[in-house]
Amino acid sequence: MTARVVVADDQSVVREGIVMLLGLLPGIEVVGSARDGEEAVALVAEVAPDVVLMDLRMPRCDGVEATRRIRTEYPNTQVVVLTTFAEDDSLFPALEAGARGYLTKDAGGDEIVRAIQAVLSGEAGLSPAVQRRLLERVTTAPAPACPPAGEQQLPDGLTPREAEVLVLIAEGLSNPEIARKLHISQATVKSHINNLFAKTGVRDRAQAVRYAYVRRLARPPGTSFT
Repeated sequence: MTARVVVADDQSVVREGIVMLLGLLPGIEVVGSARDGEEAVALVAEVAPDVVLMDLRMPRCDGVEATRRIRTEYPNTQVVVLTTFAEDDSLFPALEAGARGYLTKDAGGDEIVRAIQAVLSGEAGLSPAVQRRLLERVTTAPAPACPPAGEQQLPDGLTPREAEVLVLIAEGLSNPEIARKLHISQATVKSHINNLFAKTGVRDRAQAVRYAYVRRLARPPGTSFT
């Protein structure tokens, strides 16, 4: 079976190179290319590809948000991230958004084909380096900073990192301050905030602070959990 693929990358030379490479690989048909996440989502709606090869750091709509929208609105299309670095602030948000594969751009043609075949078979298409990073994260990850140890599960499907960002919002930190504190990019902070707003139903930072207090993820100044 031939896999119908869309390529999304904001760099023209890189995008055209990937398209050219894919055209030489067996079992793959490139059905379109996009310059950013907005174009990628629109192209998926138009041509219904089997797989999107998605860069992450793109203007207008980054790869994480585009992945989330594609997997929500067009669940028959799988996403394989193809990006420069396997950094934590890119890797884990992309997987949480619904990407089933994650490769770095030094991947060879055979590795790309295997990843595409894997995600179309319902498996994960991860490079060996990414698999090692996931294993390290599972075996060495510290306990989440909030809520306090032993308390209830995080509400509304929040991830530990989203809850951590929510607590920092409640402490009055700006997006740049949160990014510096957590050693992640501001784009990733924004993605986490968009996610937690959607999950909790809050519309702004003030409501997010109130939510954090009510759900006991954070405490107002001068008070303590009882």
